[in-house]
Amino acid sequence: MTIPFNNSFAALPGTFYTTIAPTPVAAPGAIAVNDDLADVLGIDGAWLHTPDATAVFAGNVLPDAASPLAQLYGGHQFGNWSGQLGDGRAILLGEVIGTDGIRRDIQLKGSGPTPYSRGGDGRSWLGPVLREYLVSEAMHAMGVPTTRALAAVTTGEQVYRQTMLPGAVLTRVASSHIRVGTFQIHAARQDTDALRVLAAYTIQRHYPDADGPAGLLDAVVAAQAELVAKWMGLGFIHGVMNTDNCSLAGETIDYGPCAFMDAYDPQKVFSSIDRMGRYAYANQPGIAVWNLAQLATALIPLMPDQDAAVADFTTRINRFSDIYQQAWVQVFGAKLGLDDPSPEDAALIQDLLTLMAQSDADFTATFARMTNGDDPDDMPGWQDWTTRWTGRRATDHHAIMAKANPLVIPRNHRVEEVITAATGGDFAPFHRMLQVVTAPYATLDEARAPYALPPEPSEEVRATFCGT
Repeated sequence: MTIPFNNSFAALPGTFYTTIAPTPVAAPGAIAVNDDLADVLGIDGAWLHTPDATAVFAGNVLPDAASPLAQLYGGHQFGNWSGQLGDGRAILLGEVIGTDGIRRDIQLKGSGPTPYSRGGDGRSWLGPVLREYLVSEAMHAMGVPTTRALAAVTTGEQVYRQTMLPGAVLTRVASSHIRVGTFQIHAARQDTDALRVLAAYTIQRHYPDADGPAGLLDAVVAAQAELVAKWMGLGFIHGVMNTDNCSLAGETIDYGPCAFMDAYDPQKVFSSIDRMGRYAYANQPGIAVWNLAQLATALIPLMPDQDAAVADFTTRINRFSDIYQQAWVQVFGAKLGLDDPSPEDAALIQDLLTLMAQSDADFTATFARMTNGDDPDDMPGWQDWTTRWTGRRATDHHAIMAKANPLVIPRNHRVEEVITAATGGDFAPFHRMLQVVTAPYATLDEARAPYALPPEPSEEVRATFCGT
């Protein structure tokens, strides 16, 4: 047995994708495989560690029952309509129904050119593969809906990204790869039949209780609101919240120029291409609403009374604010050890964040110190705020906080150290860091403690880059 495929997207009309196989690589070599995820997917663990599996994850061998294809989608990128996009360096091998009954995609990233590559080589260099592996698995461990990494392999080939760099392929697992942009491209082409098929498929796959396009919109609004609230609670900045990176399944997808904040700054931007700060930390909820408005626009042609639908869909999108605010209070309330967070706690939460911003306090370390009963360092106004907090927090607040505040995250400078070492052929730092960040709440022993430290000024990473 290799991979127990049970494909459904490939059974849709060809207007949604192009059938294409991965391009083989010269000399695939295993970097990492995810035994725990493989077990959920029903993939034989012994096979996972064989050269046969490495060949599959490199794209050199197609497993039985695979239906390889590149998905079509469009999208707004930094607010501008880019027209047709699509999987330019990724190929969906197929789907599996896991031991938990959930259907998931298995996709190869960096698997060669497709008709949607727009002149690119369809490959990935090693750095983005390791970054996505580390960050997506850490996000999963912290309870954030996310795509996951099943395997990473080297290709034995070089790719050119301003210089020659080692190539790699990531095997990504997702609840699906349907995006806002998947709907947008068919709306732009005025292909109502395709929109109708896609909406029905998405409802059946992700939200079977949703009542038509309006119900689908409601479900995606709620999923995105809850997802972004969890990002905010970790100081996570996606970096490129284009509509083609907005998953209808409500998962974090496409870890390009992403990063976790060190010092708290609501206007923080890491992406080297986000020169205007569109996707800054504090802007993420508003951008999610903007993206959802584009989904609503794409769904309007499916409604019998389109004028009435515009007003109705606007009301539904505006519900995002209340759902998000409630989720945000729940997330940060848990981080502060509140027993039953309520809307009235928003001021307490925001006042702490204001103090942190004024003091350049490290986001993760501040909450970690509070969890351990320690005062944050050098925070004027801390004592007055603490008096308010003490009167509000639960008796067992330390236990609540310990489940909500990771002690370690994939800090940017550590990720860069891993990538630098791996580029030179040393993967030991990657494996050490992976072990640490996938146990984010575990006690800090001697081996784990360095990963909890904020960067020294000379170690700070101020910009991250797109994986392409």
